[in-house]
Amino acid sequence: MSGTGRTPLVGLTTYYAEAAWGPWHRPAALVPAAYVEQVAAAGARPVLLPPTRRSPDGPASGAGEAVAALDALVLIGGADLDPGSYGQERHEQVAGVDADRDAAEDALLGAALAADLPLLAICRGLQLLNVHLGGTLHQHLPEVVGHRGHQPEPGRFDDVTVTTVAGTLAARLLGPSLDVRCSHHQAVDRLAPGLVPSALAPGPDGGPPVLEAAEVAGRRFALGVQWHPEEDEDGRLFEALVEAAR
Repeated sequence: MSGTGRTPLVGLTTYYAEAAWGPWHRPAALVPAAYVEQVAAAGARPVLLPPTRRSPDGPASGAGEAVAALDALVLIGGADLDPGSYGQERHEQVAGVDADRDAAEDALLGAALAADLPLLAICRGLQLLNVHLGGTLHQHLPEVVGHRGHQPEPGRFDDVTVTTVAGTLAARLLGPSLDVRCSHHQAVDRLAPGLVPSALAPGPDGGPPVLEAAEVAGRRFALGVQWHPEEDEDGRLFEALVEAAR
């Protein structure tokens, strides 16, 4: 772990996608720059963690060694998890499933939890955390809540007001309520054992609320949020993560 005077190393997961730069158009391991800059602004050094698709031992190889070298881990947002990982058939709206990414991130997450490494799980990251611990997901949230307020359309954010749960880490860091930037068509359905709800968005017509944050009970810092704090000028979550990493 970090000692006095050493810059914490914060791992950021990445994903493979076709990308263009200069005259080139090739597959690349990507992470939106907003994540990198939020980690840097909080006083840490970002370390990018690609899925290692061609590793002889599979995409999960080296996860323990990577986590041992880090002071904190951020699971970034992205495409949908394979519904088979939580025992369901794939909904027609599920898109972008990448088995290698799922395996790589699940291994990193497992190693981070075993080491009690400070963890911030964002959007897909919260969903992975819930599935890893035994929960399930709503595969297409608009069918549950009856609107697209959490994701007006793919690739767009919208503001959602969330209320934190008193006594949780999220409440201590963020206060009783706040407006957040959301872009998710999935959400936690059955909450996994060991996860504590820490922020909620109102449900339709007074119905059950949508879980927007959860944290792992008994850990010094293991928080998942369904929204995208990297897209906001409010850097409190990243600052708290880096402080925990110190």
